[in-house]
Amino acid sequence: MACFSLFWLEQLLIWLVVIVAIVAIVRLLIPHLVGPLGPIGGAVVQVLYIIVWVIVAIAVIVIVFDLLACAFGVPRLLR
Repeated sequence: MACFSLFWLEQLLIWLVVIVAIVAIVRLLIPHLVGPLGPIGGAVVQVLYIIVWVIVAIAVIVIVFDLLACAFGVPRLLR
């Protein structure tokens, strides 16, 4: 797969849609699943939200470094 090709852009957009959908579903489900815990549930929900956004941030960092490696012709070591 060539860098910055139409196929590559299609795959990137599909992954972005999947990630956004998963985050939205998780954000909808977390309060309902943790709600019965009472006052502690609020803190648990916030911690789970932070974990979700950390995973998203890591995915963004990987995508950015793949873009940079592709742009400069550097082989990617993680694959």
